[in-house]
Amino acid sequence: MLLLAAAFIVAFVLLLYMVSPLISPKCLKLPGAHVVVTGGSSGIGKCIAIECYKQGAFITLIARDENKLLQTKKEIEKYSVNDKQVVLCISVDVSKDYEQVENVLKQAQEKLGPVDMLVNCAGTSVTGKFEDIEVNSFERLMAVNYLGSVYPSRAVIATMKERRMGRIVFVSSQAGQLGLFGYTAYSPTKFALRGLAEALQMEVKPYNVYITVAYPPDTDTPGFAEESKTKPLETKLISETSSVCQAEQVARVIVKDAIQGNFNSSVGSDGYMLSILTSGMSPVTSITEGLQQVVCMGIFRIIGLFYLGSFDSIVRRCMMQREKSESADKTE
Repeated sequence: MLLLAAAFIVAFVLLLYMVSPLISPKCLKLPGAHVVVTGGSSGIGKCIAIECYKQGAFITLIARDENKLLQTKKEIEKYSVNDKQVVLCISVDVSKDYEQVENVLKQAQEKLGPVDMLVNCAGTSVTGKFEDIEVNSFERLMAVNYLGSVYPSRAVIATMKERRMGRIVFVSSQAGQLGLFGYTAYSPTKFALRGLAEALQMEVKPYNVYITVAYPPDTDTPGFAEESKTKPLETKLISETSSVCQAEQVARVIVKDAIQGNFNSSVGSDGYMLSILTSGMSPVTSITEGLQQVVCMGIFRIIGLFYLGSFDSIVRRCMMQREKSESADKTE
């Protein structure tokens, strides 16, 4: 009886693997495609642009700093695979004025054709304890990290639906899956991207347009280096529990998942575990992905509880050390 049950399970899993490719989206072909990358002058955005350019795409880079854009343009052009490829640079703040964002994207499409893939990578971070962060920082981060993704997406979505083709990528963060000490201003903006992505995916899936939410871990970028300067001790100690990834590695994973139409994009074993744990009611790209979530959820929840316990221990230990130090200062 047990052998029969085991055989049935194996046959069921094999059937899922066979059927899964039939219901998964067709891959987006990057040669000749028009890829727009916001926040593309440095870090993960720049590496994503390079990865797409290596595969034959036409690139529109959008960022605020014109000098950085021009430097990045020269760097990307070294990776051309044919003489027809173009790197277009546009200097604009994607978080301030929707009409301006819409106009510059119209100009980009007039020059390089309709947008096949939009990568929303513009973002910034502020770390610190909740009561120490300036109130205007909460507003600024929500504008840049959330509205800075809403505006470009809103500007291209109608054309993608008309063409029955397109990819939109929202670059969130592992801090958009798990709230951590020191990220009370940053994490909510990255959590918000998932809510937007889930609702938008339900709207555009019938039009063969697919959304990807990327959850990169700590990544070696200029932004991460700047963020590390102001991290509270608790945040630094928690961050030490995981390794720092290279931007090139993260970019390759994001591009691969985006062209395949995967909703979730994560890097490494911790990223895989977090994606399973936080899957909730998020869309799945294949039956096998859903099966993995069902099978692994329980054991990953147990592992996650140990992680949370260690994080709480770090916070308590730091608090006690701080209180001892303050008491010693008062007695002197």
